Amino acid sequence: MQPIAAKPKFTVFTPTYNRAHTLYRVFDSLAAQTFHDFEWVIVDDGSTDGTHQLIKQWQKIANFPILYTLQPNSGKHIAFNKGVNLARGELFLPIDSDDGFLPDSLEKMLHWWQLIPDNKRAEFTGIVTLCQYENGEICGDLFASHPLDTNALDLRYKHKKRGECWGFHRTEVLKQYPFPEDKSVRFVPENIVWDAIASKYKIRCINEPLRIFYQDSGNQITKANPQKKALVKGYFLQLLNRDLRYFFDDPKTFIKWAVLYVRYSFHAADGRFMNVSRFSNVGAYALCLAALLPGFAVFCIDYCRQVIRL
Repeated sequence: MQPIAAKPKFTVFTPTYNRAHTLYRVFDSLAAQTFHDFEWVIVDDGSTDGTHQLIKQWQKIANFPILYTLQPNSGKHIAFNKGVNLARGELFLPIDSDDGFLPDSLEKMLHWWQLIPDNKRAEFTGIVTLCQYENGEICGDLFASHPLDTNALDLRYKHKKRGECWGFHRTEVLKQYPFPEDKSVRFVPENIVWDAIASKYKIRCINEPLRIFYQDSGNQITKANPQKKALVKGYFLQLLNRDLRYFFDDPKTFIKWAVLYVRYSFHAADGRFMNVSRFSNVGAYALCLAALLPGFAVFCIDYCRQVIRL
């Protein structure tokens, strides 16, 4: 193993849970990098599949430092915060435990980061790149220009970028915007953090697909129990309250969030979900009011499906 640098340029971070069968993709990608000033931080969210033993083997042979820590199963958001706190790198690059990336990914990201003038770099949080599937096909849309200097909110709502992206943030920025440590849920929508960062910092987007997105079972969206997902209903309301100024740029997204808020509020048996005090603007309240019928209809469909399964 390489000597541990006091402050590597990159911390590559991987949260994992029972992904011993795919985690090699990240390890192999890191071992092949043309840029070597990085550490790999792994936060294991309570795996029971031998992940720890696998990491111990890699720590013996890797030519880069690997820091592994195990936590009780608490969710990706808790693991992410722990990874940020453990990071010694200036730039924090998350990568899922079932994905890989190209050998020159770190080198190219750093190149584009260093092209930002020194006197402007403090305005930016990081670099965002495209992703590609295993066959080389780009996931989703290209960015409107190359490079494109924007923020996460404008990218989603004004530029209407669709498809997987990947990139890093400055570690010091992420420490200012931790995920809420809500242990009652296993997943917190990532937009809660990315959009908060966007209110202050820009990102530089580049039209280079550097991450490999594998479409296997590990990456598929699962049909989780709606009653369990109901625990995140408050985050949909938070997004509505905070970002509604973008409604006319992307009305479908806000309508979807309003329907989800209503749907999950019924699942949570929250009789006060339309209490005016929960809304910080009239528009969010009106949107949820309009979503009452479709939200209730989806709740009824969920209920019928659950009865059929029983």
